[in-house]
Amino acid sequence: MKLLTAAQSRELDRLSREKYRIASYSLMTNAGEAVARAMVEKYRARISEGVLVVAGKGNNGGDGLVTARKLHQDGVKVRAILLAKASTLKGDAARAHVDFIAAGGAVVEVDTDAALEEAMRASAGIIIDGIFGTGLNAEVKGLARAAIEKINRFKAPVIAIDIASGVNSDTGAVMGAAIDASLTVTFGLAKFGHVSYPGAGHCGELKIAEIGFAPQAIDEIAPPGLFLEAKDVRTWMTRRTDNSHKGMFGHVMVIAGSRGKAGAALLSSRGALRAGAGLVTAAIPNCVADVVSSGQAELMTEAIADRDGHFDGRAATEALSSLIKPMNAIVVGPGIGVSDGTEDLIAWLIDEAVQPDRPMLIDADGLNVLAQIGPEKLRNAKGAVVLTPHPGEMSRLLGISTKEVNADRISAAKKLVEMTGAVALLKGARSVIAAPSGEIYVNSTGNPGMGTPGMGDALSGMTGAFLAQRMDALRALSLGVFLHGHAADRVAMRYGRVGYIVGDLLDELPRAIDTLIY
Repeated sequence: MKLLTAAQSRELDRLSREKYRIASYSLMTNAGEAVARAMVEKYRARISEGVLVVAGKGNNGGDGLVTARKLHQDGVKVRAILLAKASTLKGDAARAHVDFIAAGGAVVEVDTDAALEEAMRASAGIIIDGIFGTGLNAEVKGLARAAIEKINRFKAPVIAIDIASGVNSDTGAVMGAAIDASLTVTFGLAKFGHVSYPGAGHCGELKIAEIGFAPQAIDEIAPPGLFLEAKDVRTWMTRRTDNSHKGMFGHVMVIAGSRGKAGAALLSSRGALRAGAGLVTAAIPNCVADVVSSGQAELMTEAIADRDGHFDGRAATEALSSLIKPMNAIVVGPGIGVSDGTEDLIAWLIDEAVQPDRPMLIDADGLNVLAQIGPEKLRNAKGAVVLTPHPGEMSRLLGISTKEVNADRISAAKKLVEMTGAVALLKGARSVIAAPSGEIYVNSTGNPGMGTPGMGDALSGMTGAFLAQRMDALRALSLGVFLHGHAADRVAMRYGRVGYIVGDLLDELPRAIDTLIY
């Protein structure tokens, strides 16, 4: 599903009006009527309790006043509150106000907290949120914030017009306060704030209404954002021919593990095997070599000298300089720990091992090491690099708090891309993927049961397998993230959403892949 930014939404509107001669008030009328229809379809039983429309002074408020007029004309009891003086309305919003009054509607103009308190004293069966639209880019304060907070205290369901007021359309960040909508009706295409947390948690059910934007305008904008769904990733996968062999599907090297963390190396390697890599070699510290080599019969292993339970940096670089030559992709970081040796190892891999035909994924402890040596070092890499931090790792890479990361997840992912030139993933509910080319993808799959040890290790290996099969970095990462959540969703349907483990996900992965290919 394509996603628009606020600027792209404005451009879609402008092109439809100016180039393709679609009247702007026609678009507003269609939008308001679409909201009214959606309300009737979903909340028919509550209509008799009355509808409260709360409108701001912009076009979002105009949409709300059109909704009010349509409901009023259909015999619904409607109260409309305008958070401004009607004399301040402009353009289509002013026309919507005039038309509502002409149809016999009444608007209560509110410009003080006391007036707001009085206007919102009466109960309502349904509330329509038309305070802010997709253009909000500053913290919500004053009268608008008071209105949002009062609406959220009502027991009635709230329908947001275009996006829940207070949610940043481009990032999903909450701008101080936001409406808790039960239904959002948006127009033409979805926006990033609908699907990325924390905004996704405020939008409720999402309904996309067609209101008459010119299809050619959408083609011209060519939005680079995606909410990843099965139909998007299915086209990236191909059936294997009957005469396929392992040499056709890449060789992944997984550089992982330390004393007490042999499991990280095994899970990452299993992820690569289950995702269809032709060959997988695990380069591991000598102290865990026996555990890893006996833990997966299909896995090749290379034991490397260690020091204090971690890779010996000098020994590792000497050994890997020859071992790495036939590899098609590298995965480094799961369970390697942070030490002088692993710092030397990561620095060497960035300088020497990454090549145009040999991409590298850095995960887990590899990211913590990268935070110490400086993420900007990745700009010198000769090939593609993929970074897969969770919010804690992202906070260390960016030098901000985890709370700040989660408050604006899309911006955090974009900042890491700008800093490193890598393709980056921010893990979590609705994982965010960002690329130097400007694409921003938000993943649709996954469930709370994935909050269990080893999930990230498995994802790193899965993505490594797709990198080794010559997928570009953005596509390999996106496919890995989608399939990871897709397999987890299938496991949750069978076992329940709590208590399954990463091994269950990896066992399910071949069947999950089959559902997309066959």
